[in-house]
Amino acid sequence: MTSARFLTAPDGTRFRDLNGNGVMDPYENPTLSVDERTDDLLHRLSLEEKAGLMFQTVIEVGDEGELLETPGKISKSPTTTVVVHKNMNHFNVHAIRTARQAATWNNNLQALAETTPHGIPVTISTDPRHAFVENTGVAFSAGPFSQWPEGLGLAALDDVDTVRGFAEVARREYVAVGIRAALHPQIDLATEPRWGRQAQTLGQDADRVTAFTAAYLRGFQGDELGPDSVACTTKHFPGGGPQLAGEDAHFPYGREQVYPGGMFDYHLEPFREAIRRGTAGMMPYYGMPVGLEVDGEPIEEVGFGYNRQIVTGLLREQLGYDGVVVTDWELVNDNHVGDQVLPARAWGVEHLTAVERMEKILDAGSDQFGGEECVEMLVDLVRSGRVSEERLDASVRRLLRVKFQLGLFDDPYVDVDAAERLVGNPEFRALGERAQARSLTVLVNEGSTLPLRPTGSVYVEGFRADDVAELGRVVSDPAEADLALVRIGAPFEPRDDLFLEAWFHQGSLEFAPGLVYRLNRIAASCPLVIVVNLDRPAILTPFVGHAAAIVADYGSSSAAVLDALTGRVAPRGRLPIEIPRSMDAVRSSREDVPSDSGDPVFPVHHGLELEELVALQEG
Repeated sequence: MTSARFLTAPDGTRFRDLNGNGVMDPYENPTLSVDERTDDLLHRLSLEEKAGLMFQTVIEVGDEGELLETPGKISKSPTTTVVVHKNMNHFNVHAIRTARQAATWNNNLQALAETTPHGIPVTISTDPRHAFVENTGVAFSAGPFSQWPEGLGLAALDDVDTVRGFAEVARREYVAVGIRAALHPQIDLATEPRWGRQAQTLGQDADRVTAFTAAYLRGFQGDELGPDSVACTTKHFPGGGPQLAGEDAHFPYGREQVYPGGMFDYHLEPFREAIRRGTAGMMPYYGMPVGLEVDGEPIEEVGFGYNRQIVTGLLREQLGYDGVVVTDWELVNDNHVGDQVLPARAWGVEHLTAVERMEKILDAGSDQFGGEECVEMLVDLVRSGRVSEERLDASVRRLLRVKFQLGLFDDPYVDVDAAERLVGNPEFRALGERAQARSLTVLVNEGSTLPLRPTGSVYVEGFRADDVAELGRVVSDPAEADLALVRIGAPFEPRDDLFLEAWFHQGSLEFAPGLVYRLNRIAASCPLVIVVNLDRPAILTPFVGHAAAIVADYGSSSAAVLDALTGRVAPRGRLPIEIPRSMDAVRSSREDVPSDSGDPVFPVHHGLELEELVALQEG
């Protein structure tokens, strides 16, 4: 699909006549520089158009790629309302069923955007969607896209080439369906074992995360933003890992971010690299720093998105960042979805009105309000004289530059048939599945239990019988088995009082005593192989000395797990986080300090190489 407004200028330049006046205006001229086009368009925009650019919210896709003209499951307004009437053109897409659906929807959405006064194209963004976690608040499982391990799994491989390779594949799949902005990488350091957002991080080691960040941004953005790039919003500045007691700042009980070990600069290291590598965007976290001093100056105890010392003082002035700063979602208004509510994450400024919160965010230095669509509130702030239009111009200029750099003004449409062929193609899927298998981390391997070989009978949990048919006859009683293979998830405390809360794995890292007892009884009957999915650490101590093998995965299909366990693909993973020995050790550790639990049962970077074990067996 192509634009209905493509014209040819007298000098032969083909352009999109976005404002419908039949003339190639400077902002429509693809031969001019990004800055020239940005300056021209900025001075043409109305206040309402400028305000619309400064909001990004959730939008949903119609079943067959049509525009959804009713409120959705998460989205609050019909598509035409936000695009045409509110002048918005940045949207975070949620559920995608097929590549054809997504590509068709992109084209329909861009055609609608052409009907606005200056035809500003839409920038479609997404949270991570190439792995296994399905959490509306942070990530989506792969669906039609190629499937890779979670961020922790990429970190476990400790291979910058694999990180870059993943990013290049993901970029190509995103671009094919019209997604041109990534609300990732998430480069928070996972130093607090209980924190519920570790799966999408790249681990706890600042040096390694810094190297992964460079590779990730290179794969998505290239050396500089261009028509084949995906613009990254790196998060969560200045590092969201050290949450008090590991409680997440999405929720009121998790609002405090603390630095008892004085490691603020350590958490900042990967963000310095993201700035050097030209990340298009930066997102501050919800967390409210408590007792933090930077260069001897006490930092105001308000959420980072409201914090002028952090956004303007540190990020803009000290670190020299002049890209887009977009807030995390819903700092201004409460979020109502059905009969559930999640209070605005107005940590430290709960007493302010919505208008006052917006004013404070602008004063802090942010360019865009995430998860909001209250454009009239911003327009009223300018018209009342409380905020100058020049303040909006500074942010709008940054936002427009990215659109021009991505080539969206010249052609935002995609080839639906080509998208269907490219997204999730066999080559990409094979690369992802191999990375899944390679990322598995062998923690324990008593008596060379691994690699697994065919045996008489197998007891399984967490696998289908067909998955393990190559290993032997599946039996229902461990007492009759020659081998037990059990797959479990890391423990958490279920919660479901606030919207989104049920999707976050938080609380204790201890397994329920009944599960421990039952698995150890199995281990007494036959050799037990435990595969545990680590979306955050788990207290594995009760199984050590009982299980014949313990293996960690970070998002892997059953087929990939079996490939690794049997040695068809050698598991290469090294722990990107430490595994504490006990919850007492966790509670005594400092939230901002890596590897601080004293005597971990498995230290960071631990992992046994199965290839070496195979060689020993064959030797």
